Amino acid sequence: MPLLRPLLAVLMLGSATLAVGQRAAPSALVDATKATTRTPANVARDRYRHPVETLAFFGVKPTDTVVEIWPSGGWYTEILAPYLAAHGSFYAAGPTAKALATVTAKQAAAPAAYRTMHLATFPAPAASTDAPAAVPAASAPPAVPAGSADVVLTFRNVHNWRFGKTDQTQAAFDQMFAMLKPGGTLGLVEHRLPETAVGIEEARSGYMKQSSVIGFATKAGFRLVGESKVNANPRDTHDYAKGVWTLPPSYIEGDADRARYTAIGESDRMTLKFVKPA
Repeated sequence: MPLLRPLLAVLMLGSATLAVGQRAAPSALVDATKATTRTPANVARDRYRHPVETLAFFGVKPTDTVVEIWPSGGWYTEILAPYLAAHGSFYAAGPTAKALATVTAKQAAAPAAYRTMHLATFPAPAASTDAPAAVPAASAPPAVPAGSADVVLTFRNVHNWRFGKTDQTQAAFDQMFAMLKPGGTLGLVEHRLPETAVGIEEARSGYMKQSSVIGFATKAGFRLVGESKVNANPRDTHDYAKGVWTLPPSYIEGDADRARYTAIGESDRMTLKFVKPA
């Protein structure tokens, strides 16, 4: 019995820790995923992207200053904007004003939900730290001010930086590090290529090895503090001739083997949390 008591105490502590984690998502975050301003097609993908669990894991609070890097079609923007509308601040950061046109249109259609969203340029012009302002879509948005953000988020962008026209990966991580406050968080989701994979070209396939991503972040000065399996998909075989875009929602092969790819679902993804040391 004396040996059993410490074991029971450890098990109870583990249960308590799990319960705290399950309660970690603010009710405002759950409400944001139910915003009427969200696109129905985006809502349908919640089962693959797990926005509540992902943002709760990253510790995003409704009072934070948050930067979303390269929001593209604005899937996460539709959740972050209303979540931060009352008490936070939000930057949508893209390479050009044209690249931010979709989220700009969302803001125009629902100004109350997007009232704290500013546009920003990323990668930033050299030595630009101007404060954000209401920026016409045709002009170049300013950069995110250095040391201003509580949280930087980027979803499935590292492979784009790695094998674009030029390799921008390290510069991207360096700039994300600079825009964060000391103690701030970088939350990152990326298509994951298994470390043991052979015959699959990293990044050009749309997938990145986790060790590669961690390497870029560490070189920039970040410290890895957590990994979540919430966006992992063990059904993903990673070995498609046309890369990750073979899977939903892209279905690059059209109707060819569509039922098979639908059964697999969206890609296997790493979900990593880094901090900028205080």
